[in-house]
Amino acid sequence: MRELPYWLALSRVSVLGARRIPRLVEVIGSAEKVFAADVDALVSAGLPAKAAAVMVAECKAIDPHRELRRLISEGFAAVLVNEERYPKILKEISDPPAVLYYRGDFSALDHLCVSLVGSRKATAYGKAVADRLSGDLASLGVTVVSGMARGIDTAAHLGVLRAGGRTAAVLGCGLDICYPPENKKLRDQIERQGVILSEFPLGTMPKPPHFPMRNRIISGLSLAVIIVEAAERSGALITADSALEQGREVLAVPGSINSPASRGCHQLIKEGAALVESVADILAALGVSSLDSIKDELHNFTPAQQKVLRFMEYEPVHFDELVACCRLSAEELAVNLLELELAGAVKKMPGNYYLRVKSKVNQ
Repeated sequence: MRELPYWLALSRVSVLGARRIPRLVEVIGSAEKVFAADVDALVSAGLPAKAAAVMVAECKAIDPHRELRRLISEGFAAVLVNEERYPKILKEISDPPAVLYYRGDFSALDHLCVSLVGSRKATAYGKAVADRLSGDLASLGVTVVSGMARGIDTAAHLGVLRAGGRTAAVLGCGLDICYPPENKKLRDQIERQGVILSEFPLGTMPKPPHFPMRNRIISGLSLAVIIVEAAERSGALITADSALEQGREVLAVPGSINSPASRGCHQLIKEGAALVESVADILAALGVSSLDSIKDELHNFTPAQQKVLRFMEYEPVHFDELVACCRLSAEELAVNLLELELAGAVKKMPGNYYLRVKSKVNQ
């Protein structure tokens, strides 16, 4: 892809970010043109003058093609926000990452995703609950998303791996840096059974401001966010806030009334978060009434049908739009839609629109 080196280069510019890069590309015409633009052109495209001057100076020290060579040589890859395979649910948030760096099976994000996060200073109780819930979700075909931090995040990833499921780890640093360092073995396992992700270019060190940015991706990839253990000022509560802003379900696991580690969760429950005692509570929050039904939802359709469903969400979509998004012929799409309609997964609407509906078991 000719544009990829320039997107990688732009992701290194300190004054750019998730919103500015796509906007500049849209106004100026391409990432290559943005990278080569002078201050006047950048200001005309909407970048403040001071930021434009910084950008031009920084771009002189960046070699886009060297960025791409480094990415490939170290075994990483990247997906751009304007690509079809970029996770649709993540693209819906107000500031989706312009570039997602990854290693592993990116298609793990094509499945239903639920995030599970919590305190780094987790108790034995919290770790046990995270392990059990994540393992139960994994056994149902759900991709469990977390941040590979110490404590609850680590327990969540381990629970999935033991269950033989898929997990995604979103990092607050470049993918060539393992943080925390003691999770190197865990990281290797995640790459084999899922995917590691970051919006930060290679070589970016973990810094405190990066983790709230990381948290919005964790919630943005997920239909629901489960907080297992969180003190009153836990970083996991930032993920909960992001989830609420993004319209995701927020759930919390209760703990002892004497435990400071659970006070954040108790506050979330008081404010309306669903209380979680088992995986059945998570499925209920997602509108699935039985444990078996989610297996049906995920596994009873052909790959082509699953592809169609991924592009439908729960808003009416026109037939022609589905042809373009799914890259199926009109004839192939018509057959798949008919089969999905007969299975109760899709409803045909007036004007050749189609609507995805919830699992049959809820009807």
